[in-house]
Amino acid sequence: MERLFVIFISIFIFYGCANISIIPARPYIDIEPSEVITPAEDKYTDIWSRINTENNFSFDPLPNETSKYKKRFLKNRKHFNELIANGEYYLYEVLEELDRYRLPPEYALLPYIESNYDPFSISSSGAVGLWQLMPTTGRIYDLEKSWWVEERHDPILSTKAAIKYIAYLYNRFDRDPILTLIAYHAGPTFLEKQIKSLERRGLNPSISNLKLSRESYNYVPKFLAIHQIVRNPYEYGVSLPRFPNEKVIKKIDLSGQVEMLAFSEFIGVTPEFLYQLNAGYTKWATPPAENSVLYLPTEKLVGVEEKIDEYFQENPIRWMTHEVSRGENLWDIAKIYDVRLEDLKLVNSKSNNSILSINETLLVPLGDPELSSFIPYQSHIVSEGDTLWSLGRKYGIAPIEIARNNQLALNGVLSIGTALNIGTGNIARSMQAKKRSILYSVKQGDNLYKIGELFNLEISEIIELNNLASSDLSPGQILKLVISAL
Repeated sequence: MERLFVIFISIFIFYGCANISIIPARPYIDIEPSEVITPAEDKYTDIWSRINTENNFSFDPLPNETSKYKKRFLKNRKHFNELIANGEYYLYEVLEELDRYRLPPEYALLPYIESNYDPFSISSSGAVGLWQLMPTTGRIYDLEKSWWVEERHDPILSTKAAIKYIAYLYNRFDRDPILTLIAYHAGPTFLEKQIKSLERRGLNPSISNLKLSRESYNYVPKFLAIHQIVRNPYEYGVSLPRFPNEKVIKKIDLSGQVEMLAFSEFIGVTPEFLYQLNAGYTKWATPPAENSVLYLPTEKLVGVEEKIDEYFQENPIRWMTHEVSRGENLWDIAKIYDVRLEDLKLVNSKSNNSILSINETLLVPLGDPELSSFIPYQSHIVSEGDTLWSLGRKYGIAPIEIARNNQLALNGVLSIGTALNIGTGNIARSMQAKKRSILYSVKQGDNLYKIGELFNLEISEIIELNNLASSDLSPGQILKLVISAL
């Protein structure tokens, strides 16, 4: 707790839901869900009856504004139906988490207001995911961000973080559902100052008395509008889709790195759908590690787990190549691909003092070398007449490099029959000739130039391969790329 307190009081305070970048140290945010409540017994026919079982928002403080937003939602019924359908695979998981904290089930509607239940959503202020969490909020709740992942986009992990935060706000503002909404959007510190100011003047902290930005002021009626439609769909001529009150996605643990395109074909779903359920992964594959976690639709799991070994045999991910750019070093490259520096040095016969050459091609080991065929070296069996100089000419490598790879003296005599490690240069060059199609999920800040630099592709190649009408890219957009890799 002491460490958290120091972190919290040192962070600058921003305002706005997405601007919430500090949460003062209060014991409640450290309570784990299992310590708060055990999920209630399943007793609901579908998701909507579960959301509507209580009415924590029976009082509408802004009826005129709420009516205005209801008309906006219902003006285009097709668009509204598409909006509601976006929550199909996430609502059950959200309600389970809300139950564990004894929070109003109506808060499951919040992502409709925040992001249209789109895990790829990114605001202009940098808030991302279903719950539009800012980077600092993500760090406070231990959501990882690396080259391979952005867990604020992860529908499940971001939900756990956001609801833990909402539980904190609900507790801080005396379990008032409306004030909790305002705090989520405008910021708890800002709201608390507003309330104290009103109390000093003998005024109630009603939304009409609070000095809110236009966006924060509209946040409540916007939420209440969709809440009232969902609560009384027939009154508004709306037919809600039937979402069963049961798990529709399941987490599976896989023993290795998974490439999204290959795995989507393996289980029979579109790659875009697989990315949507696993939006926390920002690259073409899960991170290189001994284990991977994926969320899959339950109806696609029949027989899949029994065939996983077959998938990994047919779709190994072991290597890709990286062309060195100006100023890069081994540490930079290891960090980019989230691989161990020692592994990178090992497969490329490099030391801590090695200087990389611009356009030099390095092998990048994707996956645990102890679990894959980790034999990237080209070897040579010494025969009569061989010297380090003749081998250097044959393989296009400096004699001193061969000597260093084999702990030999530069002028030493080679023993016939000895297996020499020639290095990885020729293997890397042969890999460059091999191509593989991957899918890449565009993230915030990406453009065609950056993606081309990353994968050593021409912009024109990317445009042609994806039939792009313009160079504008959107977060979550899926691009097909053809890269040099095994």
